[in-house]
Amino acid sequence: MHPQFHDQLAGLDLSGFSIGPAPVGDADFPTTEQVSQTLEAIWSDLFAMFSGTALEADAEDIGWAFVNLFHRSAQRKSSALDRASDEVRALLASADGSEVHSSDLEDQVERAQCAEASMLALEEMREIAATLYLNEFGSSWKPVSSSRFNHGAMLTSALVEGREFLRARAASKRRAAMPEGTPVVFAGGRPKFATDEDAKAFASNVWATLDKVRDRVPDMVLVHGGDTKGCDRLAASWAERRDIAQVTFSLDRRMGARAGFQRNERMLSLDPRYVVAFPGNGVLERLVIEAKAQRITVVDRRGPLGTSPKAVQQVHQ
Repeated sequence: MHPQFHDQLAGLDLSGFSIGPAPVGDADFPTTEQVSQTLEAIWSDLFAMFSGTALEADAEDIGWAFVNLFHRSAQRKSSALDRASDEVRALLASADGSEVHSSDLEDQVERAQCAEASMLALEEMREIAATLYLNEFGSSWKPVSSSRFNHGAMLTSALVEGREFLRARAASKRRAAMPEGTPVVFAGGRPKFATDEDAKAFASNVWATLDKVRDRVPDMVLVHGGDTKGCDRLAASWAERRDIAQVTFSLDRRMGARAGFQRNERMLSLDPRYVVAFPGNGVLERLVIEAKAQRITVVDRRGPLGTSPKAVQQVHQ
């Protein structure tokens, strides 16, 4: 993604061209309070209607789609901003000083500024809806196959797909929407529990562990697999509550049986400060082994209910 448009313009050679005020301002969009009140009212009425009916099991899918409406709209405005920004660069490169050229440039700048303002407004609506989703279902809202940027808040709300992050990193393009900080890899499976109390104890241990890691790494960026169930879901919800940027490495299904191991390699390529490991499968075991081989500190919580295995050993001694 791109930094805000006025930051782009600041880095361009405008050859004396003066950029005027944006054609739209805050007064042209709903206020944060208006958006919050309206979305909360819609959300409350919508899910009260499903409660106690046969559709209650589908409520989370419908809630996800509700947030996605604003996400998709913001993406379309972002694409329009990218196109207008490219056109501004092209016009600047071909500047001939004519009145027609200056008029075209002014039009493109206005289009870009309008698209950016609309994108920011729609992203704010999505973030408010995503908070309602988090409160309703207890999990962080995540788009299917794209990143979730919040250009108004920059890093704190970013949820970046791993492929986009690595491409930007390899190209040395540390753009505003790409979270910069100290990577911490989180890994875990989809554990099953005998009782609700055990599930709650496990979730509490996940959050408490991540809180302790954040105390040691205040600028942490949480790196995980982006699974919408199990441990990754708990970690993503923790990150959203704590305003921690996330980078998710989804499985590349084209790799077949090697997909999980390739994901391990890509996450470890970020040179993380820690690898936080909760119970999982053999792919996770390999991640721990490789991390230790690279002298990366492993926070091992693969014991019962997400506790340290060493604590269990000490009890039995």
